[in-house]
Amino acid sequence: MNQTNNTAQVSTNQLLGLMLLAYLFSLAIRMIWVYQFQDNPNFYWNGQLMINTNDGYFFAAGAQKELFGLHMENPRVFGMWEYGVVFFTTLITKITPFSLETVILYMPAFVSSLVVVPIILITRLYGKSLWGFFAALLGSIAWSYYNRTMTGYYDTDMFSAMAPMFILYFLMKSTIAFNLRSALYASVAIVLYPFFYDQGQAIVYAMGIIYAAYMVWFHRDEKTTYASLILVFVALFPLGLAKPFVYVVQLALVFLLYFVLQRKTFKEKELMIASAVLFLLFLVFGNVIALIWGKVFSYITTGTAATGLHFYAVNQTVREAGQIPFSVFANRISGSQIGVVISLIGYLVLVFRHKAFILALPLVGIGVFALFGGLRFTVYAVPIAAMSAIYLFFVISEVLEDKRIKYFFLVFATGMMLYPNITHIIGYKVPTVLNKAEVQDLAKLNELSQSKDYTLSWWDYGYPVWYYSDTSTLIDGGKHNNDNFIISKIMQTTSPELAANLGRLAVETYVDSNYSIVADTLFKNGKKDQVDPNILLGELESGSYALPKKSRDVYLYLPSRMLNIFPTVAVFGNLDLTTGKPERRITFYPTSAVSNKDGVVSFANGIVFDAKKGIVSMGSQQVAVKQFIITEFTKNGETNVRSEPFHAEGALVVMYMKSYGQFVVMDRETFKSMYVQMFLLGKYDRSLFELVVSSPYSKIYKIKR
Repeated sequence: MNQTNNTAQVSTNQLLGLMLLAYLFSLAIRMIWVYQFQDNPNFYWNGQLMINTNDGYFFAAGAQKELFGLHMENPRVFGMWEYGVVFFTTLITKITPFSLETVILYMPAFVSSLVVVPIILITRLYGKSLWGFFAALLGSIAWSYYNRTMTGYYDTDMFSAMAPMFILYFLMKSTIAFNLRSALYASVAIVLYPFFYDQGQAIVYAMGIIYAAYMVWFHRDEKTTYASLILVFVALFPLGLAKPFVYVVQLALVFLLYFVLQRKTFKEKELMIASAVLFLLFLVFGNVIALIWGKVFSYITTGTAATGLHFYAVNQTVREAGQIPFSVFANRISGSQIGVVISLIGYLVLVFRHKAFILALPLVGIGVFALFGGLRFTVYAVPIAAMSAIYLFFVISEVLEDKRIKYFFLVFATGMMLYPNITHIIGYKVPTVLNKAEVQDLAKLNELSQSKDYTLSWWDYGYPVWYYSDTSTLIDGGKHNNDNFIISKIMQTTSPELAANLGRLAVETYVDSNYSIVADTLFKNGKKDQVDPNILLGELESGSYALPKKSRDVYLYLPSRMLNIFPTVAVFGNLDLTTGKPERRITFYPTSAVSNKDGVVSFANGIVFDAKKGIVSMGSQQVAVKQFIITEFTKNGETNVRSEPFHAEGALVVMYMKSYGQFVVMDRETFKSMYVQMFLLGKYDRSLFELVVSSPYSKIYKIKR
């Protein structure tokens, strides 16, 4: 079943033509977003549209480091040899006239569209390149793959599904062509894979193990089987060397073994023993089971720590890491529920007819795991799902004798699969991470600060802060650990002294401890001499607390966009770390008014505020309001505040932010928090803080301590 008559193949030129057409289709679809936003000046910076993913600024900062010498004192910014995306970004920016902003904007579209190549090449192995062409149209723009590889989505996700598909192609080719050269190509792709997308290493491990099982099961009596496995296991074996030296050494080993295996004659038993030993070494030293299980466990585990102090885990607040309903799972993989059913049936038929497709099982499996692990895993299954669905259409078309009817059916069926995905793309109007005005605030900070300085803010804004202000942070998109507690506590504390002292202490501790986790270092988390956090935090509320010597400036970045996620931010610091229990119940509801009848204001979230009686109704519960606050941002950067008192013992405060057209219903203590006081009201202790940037989009303070 696996062998195919080569006379059915299209010519090389025709094959290249199909690849080019599919590639241009994928690219054109990804230009829809550019067309939709090209006339919006709020999304431009440095003459170009900005990117639309926070994580992109992590890699963009790495490119800045290589190109312009920025971020030299930021321990979290890596150079071009750590990540393939930084390497190619730096290289393209250097050798072309395009700006860095242009390269990072369009690179995801141009790179991710290359997924059409392995899709078509795989189907060529079976003499059905037209199947691959239709599958490439679907697989290159299907919902989940598009979302994570669209123009502006500058991230390693541009390699997430494309790179494994090349590995899959070479592995499958080695089972069909059955020569060592195909195994060599697969091994080279495996060695280089972590350079492009290191997060998917567990998937490649699984593909390697299934490849070994497949080869031994179906080709156990062939010497080429064990020679191929030797190359693949050497490629998979983690050498533990530093980048990029590890890639050079491992590639050299693979090529050396290839030439030895080609030129010297070995007995089948010798090759079998060698491959078995390498497999065992790979399992043991590669920590394979632990790696695969660790990846799974990290996405299904939530809650506080089991040992030491009880910090809040971030996974349960990240939408990508939560369970998703079947409808979302189906839409993400194939565009519709019927589409994913067709894909799953198609995959079963595909494996039945062409057994080598069992090698794609890890990609299918991780896609199915998305039902439990979250949205991000669906992307891996998209190309295989596309190939499976289109293959099923080709199988059905075999009963049609008239070629015109057959091709009409294939085009129509493919079009029906494409339609919901293209409809989604047209409606998927994702804004840029920041708008121009927000970037201007960070650019002002860049002018005021030095590269060694630190900016404290929530981890969502860490990478953009690096990129636009050239300052460092304590937490960011890839480093949101126990130090979330530190930043959250600063944002929600009612004590200006605690906020200033903790900010200074955290930064100096971070630098002096060689960039260790601050919360663990300060509280000696998990050690015998563990510090009671409540005692230390109480001491930090004193203005006389003895702080370390100041070595750099520390800034506090309070953006307006944090308003809607402030309840989530507060969760991490609203903890008694000794028990893991919340210190208090926080009420904070940003909302907008939908009606106002005789002083009774109904909000979009269902809350009702009686502005005459000073009562808030939340369902059947009625709560007294202490005061009603109206704020308005002035042209000179100040905030005018008017207050109307209601009940002296009222539990809530209602705030109307006139400049934003928004309301916030909050409890009295949250009203006194640093974020509310310093950003929403513009009130701060001038002996502890200096307001250096003020706009409707953000306020940035320098800590004077």
